[in-house]
Amino acid sequence: MNDPNNPCLFCNIKDSGSIHENELAYVSYDTYPVSKYHCLIIPKRHIKDYFDLTKEELFACNDLVKIIKNEILDKDHSVKGFNLGTNI
Repeated sequence: MNDPNNPCLFCNIKDSGSIHENELAYVSYDTYPVSKYHCLIIPKRHIKDYFDLTKEELFACNDLVKIIKNEILDKDHSVKGFNLGTNI
């Protein structure tokens, strides 16, 4: 049986389809979106969960959140809000 998490599906930026990236993280559209423009912000370093992120990685992820937020607002003026969440 094939394990979709081995190798980790987020560790290969080419397979995940990066929209934006910086030194420590990247943005990818979700394969199973809840809404239009549903994105994932993914750290480049493979870690167990959110709580293992360094301060620098958190800042890098937050920088990408702001970039993609502005991009979404430019693409769709009907957007009135955003939901940010983390899965642990």
